[in-house]
Order: sequence, then C-alpha cells, then structure tokens
Amino acid sequence: MTVGILVVSHNGIGAELVKTAEEMLACTSPLPLDMVCIEPDDQPDGILEKFNAVLQNVDHGNGVLILTDMFGSTPSNIACSISERTDISIVAGLNLPMLVRVLNYPKLDLKSLEQKAVTGGQEGIVRCHKTGYKA
Repeated sequence: MTVGILVVSHNGIGAELVKTAEEMLACTSPLPLDMVCIEPDDQPDGILEKFNAVLQNVDHGNGVLILTDMFGSTPSNIACSISERTDISIVAGLNLPMLVRVLNYPKLDLKSLEQKAVTGGQEGIVRCHKTGYKA
C-alpha cells in the first residue's frame, strides 16, 4: 500500500501543477493522486462534500498527504478541518518542485513524504542572478 496524495487548490492551479509534474516525469503519478479545485462560485457545503469524497478515494490505507496552495485560504482551511486525523499530513505552499519531489519518492511513509514535500518546496525557491544562483 502507498500514501495517497490530495492536491487542494484555487481554480485549476493544482491540476496544472500535477499535469506539468507528470509531463516532466514522463509518467502518471506513481501514487494514488487526485485533486479538488475550488472555484470562486463554489458553495462551502459542496466543497466539503467533494473534498471528503476525493479524500476517501485516494486513501489506500497508508495515509494521505494533502498539498494546498496557500495557508489560510479556503483550500487549506478545508484541509485543516480534518487535521486531527493521525493518518493525514497537510502541507501548504504547493509549488512544482514540492510536487515533483513527492512523486519521486512513492515508497516513503506518510511522515517521510511530508518532509520531502517541505524540503522540496523550500529548496525549489532560489534567487537567480546573472552570475549564478543563491539559495
């Protein structure tokens, strides 16, 4: 069994990041992965219902890593509504390096995969200069 991945984002941000990551890796996700894309006119009850259904779909018994685009926004607030579950880890600040890092380690357990998400996201932020880069 593997950890499931649930991407929760505004509009189609998450879907585009997943599509791009899969294109970069030249494969579909090696982990159970699904998305909840929250549109401006979505109703709160509908969002929560969809979130719970998708969460159940990606949960294959080894936990679920939820990646949201921005802490404090609707996607992360929805995810945090279940944060007391011990089989769920939530990381906000989704970016492409984070997602690629997660998808490159499909055999890790939930806590290790959560750490890869955080380090991948942080290490993917680099200040670029003409003479090179500086972390």
